[in-house]
Amino acid sequence: MLLFLAWLLALPSGVLSLDKLNMCMDGKHHKTEPGPEGQLYSQCTPWRDNACCTANTTEEAHEDNSYLYNFNWNHCGAMSPQCKKHFIQDTCFYECEPHLGPWIQLADESWRKERMLDVPLCKEDCEQWWNDCKDDLTCKTNWHKGWDWTSGTNKCPKDSKCRKWTEVFPTPKSMCEQIWSQSYMYTTYTKGSGRCMQLWFTGPNPNRVVAEYYNDAQRSRSLALTTLLFLAVTSFSVTMH
Repeated sequence: MLLFLAWLLALPSGVLSLDKLNMCMDGKHHKTEPGPEGQLYSQCTPWRDNACCTANTTEEAHEDNSYLYNFNWNHCGAMSPQCKKHFIQDTCFYECEPHLGPWIQLADESWRKERMLDVPLCKEDCEQWWNDCKDDLTCKTNWHKGWDWTSGTNKCPKDSKCRKWTEVFPTPKSMCEQIWSQSYMYTTYTKGSGRCMQLWFTGPNPNRVVAEYYNDAQRSRSLALTTLLFLAVTSFSVTMH
């Protein structure tokens, strides 16, 4: 019984979860704590009242081959402006959003200790992203890994070829879920539902309410699991006596 109790106490924080609200990931360019950043650049300005990014980070997010990750959007020729704006917004969201706590997971990667996983993305944001990129070209399904980095920036691996976007990603769901290793989860929830995260918004950040909803849901599941474990321990103790 003592061993079982020790195991219960050693459960990861995701099981016996605390509030995961208004926090920053442990990433390469993230601030330690969210706070106001009045000088955020261009597409990142919606987060200026409360952000996990700095002004310098947001300016670099708009540059091709920026120092942030040395990532080349133009690996299959020049990416169209209408497509690229979504990747810039995606970068702003990743670097700046302070309400990703319910989806932050440990990451065993050299450039970050935490990542986001299965963030429920609003239907409109995912579908517009895919639609604006559908005539572009790419050579890979998962852009997180498998590139040729010998030149210092990402190039298509030798065994790949550039193909039309819709061949690599036949649906919005396939693109949003596969392109960054399941960082996003496609949903049929729409903006204003309070159940999906928005990459694009104006005014007060609508993602706070969404994070609160999923945080409460996680806490409820954790409480139920903890109760079941406690009852199991109690029952085991009674049986042993």
